Amino acid sequence: MEDINTIIAGCLNKKRSAQQLLYKRYEGLMFGICLRYIGNKVDAEDVLQEGFVKIFMNIEKYRNEGSFEGWMRKIMINSALTYLRNKVKVVFITQQTDIPDDHHEEIYAEVDIQPSELMKIVRSLPEGSRMVFNLYAIEEYSHKEISVMLGISESTSKSQLSRARKIIAYSIEKLKKNNYVAV
Repeated sequence: MEDINTIIAGCLNKKRSAQQLLYKRYEGLMFGICLRYIGNKVDAEDVLQEGFVKIFMNIEKYRNEGSFEGWMRKIMINSALTYLRNKVKVVFITQQTDIPDDHHEEIYAEVDIQPSELMKIVRSLPEGSRMVFNLYAIEEYSHKEISVMLGISESTSKSQLSRARKIIAYSIEKLKKNNYVAV
């Protein structure tokens, strides 16, 4: 397996074989990022391709500060956000959800749920809530950073995160109830 620095050097020299190695090494991880933001496979694949084109075109801007993977992640996230801004009308819903008022958003530590089921729930979130949830809970951006990235207020970011958490908790609870069999 090629060393990442050798692959990067090859990409800097526009070697197609190095670009293919980089793509094969990170395709799965980067696709997962795109899918979390975009929500459907076809559009996520388009964003993945666009993101890799940006990586190859801008690889000389990577300064060996921080991880290369982290640098690529930022490009993929920005590609996904750009796609959502340009192709999809992102709505940040402020009205109440159909989740019962007595439902609490806390997710307890003992949750027996498959990662694929959790990702399906995250992908089913409304676009605005999904973007904020991903940026805050997974990528660890602050509400201030998210507000700048998405052009929304910090309070909108916070309310979208709260909404996402409620929907996720409710969905997990519903999934757990559906998996129990009465004896």
